[in-house]
Amino acid sequence: MQLTIKNLTKTYGEKVVLKDIDFTFEEGKIYGLLGRNGAGKTTLFKLIMGQEACDKGTFEVGETVKIAYVDQTHKDIDPAKTVYQVVSGGLETFRMGGRDMNARAYLSRFNFTGADQEKLIGVLSGGERNRLHLAMALKEEGNVLLLDEPTNDIDVNTLRALEEGLENFAGCAVVISHDRWFLDRICTHILAFEGDSKVFYFEGSYSEYEENKKKRMGDVEPHRVRYRKLME
Repeated sequence: MQLTIKNLTKTYGEKVVLKDIDFTFEEGKIYGLLGRNGAGKTTLFKLIMGQEACDKGTFEVGETVKIAYVDQTHKDIDPAKTVYQVVSGGLETFRMGGRDMNARAYLSRFNFTGADQEKLIGVLSGGERNRLHLAMALKEEGNVLLLDEPTNDIDVNTLRALEEGLENFAGCAVVISHDRWFLDRICTHILAFEGDSKVFYFEGSYSEYEENKKKRMGDVEPHRVRYRKLME
């Protein structure tokens, strides 16, 4: 199972957000994507999912790769259906991990219990929609998980369930988050969008990356993201 990016470049007008990115996401690793808002993290996910087109570069997707994507918009969820209907698909049980899973029991793991399972999608809060989308993505049993800010507005129990799920996940997970404590607990590798359209690769935890960054760049104050000019 492997997903390889080669010579990837993406521009918006005169702004080059990603420049000549070469990277391979590998099985059994959890990558944390770091960087300020607008640095290109979500853009990379959209390019991988084919929601946007790159200006240059290719993706090599292995035959066994199955991608599950949790984005920040949740726009594909039918607002007229209930939480239970969306996850169950009308079936009381479904196959997951090689065994039968009761749909209501599965939802309870994401803190949807009792009447909460009958809520219409259209009235869910932001945190509830995040929890639902996590449940839907993990139910797909993808071997490549793309998680865009999965910890936003979720409760402690769901956060713990997510951490445990990632720790036991046999595939590859790529996580965008500003939650440094969450990243420190789950990440085996870091991809840092450090400005100037560059992505720095680091093998290790978030804290270890921070120490490495201080040695490389000094303990600098935060600054606005800079982009390359399209023409230099």
